[in-house]
Amino acid sequence: MTVPSFSDLGASKPVAEALSKRGIAAPFPIQEMVIPDALRGLDVLGRSRTGSGKTLAFAIPIVERLKADGPRPSALILVPTRELATQVAGELDDIARARGLRVAAAYGGISIHEQSKQVSKAHILVATPGRLEDLGNRRKVDLSNIRILILDEADRMLDMGFQPQVDKIVRRLPKDRQTMFFSATLDGQAGNLAKAYTRDARRHEVESTRQTVDEAGHRFVPVTAHEKVKALVELLRGEEGPTLVFVRTKRGADRLVRKLHAQGMDAVSMHGDMTQGARERALARFSSGKVKTLVATDVAARGIDVEHIGHVVNFDPPDSREGYVHRVGRTARAGRAGTGVTFVLPEQRADVSVIARQLELGTEFEEEGLELSAPRLVYASRRGRRSLLAGRRGRRF
Repeated sequence: MTVPSFSDLGASKPVAEALSKRGIAAPFPIQEMVIPDALRGLDVLGRSRTGSGKTLAFAIPIVERLKADGPRPSALILVPTRELATQVAGELDDIARARGLRVAAAYGGISIHEQSKQVSKAHILVATPGRLEDLGNRRKVDLSNIRILILDEADRMLDMGFQPQVDKIVRRLPKDRQTMFFSATLDGQAGNLAKAYTRDARRHEVESTRQTVDEAGHRFVPVTAHEKVKALVELLRGEEGPTLVFVRTKRGADRLVRKLHAQGMDAVSMHGDMTQGARERALARFSSGKVKTLVATDVAARGIDVEHIGHVVNFDPPDSREGYVHRVGRTARAGRAGTGVTFVLPEQRADVSVIARQLELGTEFEEEGLELSAPRLVYASRRGRRSLLAGRRGRRF
């Protein structure tokens, strides 16, 4: 079957040419599904895994439907983190300029005065809920002309406790608008929110043969606490490309970077206790290749879209299958290859075994000499911050 072009889906010549200059010639499945309905002004519910190209699925319809002489802002994109805000704004920038539109990002950690100047000039506003609420309370942004609302990674916004702020923002928007809702899940609380915010929405889901990243390889490496850093150093020395390392805590990120420095390895950390400027500098050094190892916590790493990340290393295992998917999704993005490596301490084997079984990665788990635990009663807390196993409710990795 012939794959349609972006022009076939309804993209204008300037937008198609801007995409071509970036080496983007053919749409991915989620884009092929969503773009035609979105261009018609319909509400959309989208579910697809990390790295599937969903940003362009809503970015292209936004720039095609807005006019350069229209009110500012006319489109609002809500995202959970500042890193994702900068990523989405960057993804939009060239195709927006091709249509004479301006984009601004609003997020915490930098001067709200300077951001408000950019916001007032932008047709398209990408914002985190907290900063947007602050701008609204100070009367620095006018949301009365919003024609298009996007909620990106809505499930993560719920997990981070942003629903009250999102509800308040949505109540300030015109009711006669187009709403597109993108989430890793459209069930439960996220599904209820999607129904509340949209009208007669078209639902589009990209199914995977497994619940995790198919293009990625997966390794589960048994280690002891004493040899974890040594195992990481050996892995890093064997790789030339950028590697993203996940740890559980902010202090753990800084501590691991110091240990890597002591082994002669160049690495930087990124976590929520750092200033926005420091986080941006760390990400810039990693993105440019000046530093090949970035050690990050889960929240800080949301929105990272660095090309050709060869490995994602779970130095500390995630505490849920959703966490695993979000982490490993930083590699093998948009069809590229990559590998997720999870270090497993002896006392973590049972819990990580549950995640592997749920994601149909049992073969990969056993290939390293680990043994899958027998199926047990499991539960997943709504916020994914408690143990997966019944009877271990107080324990965390």
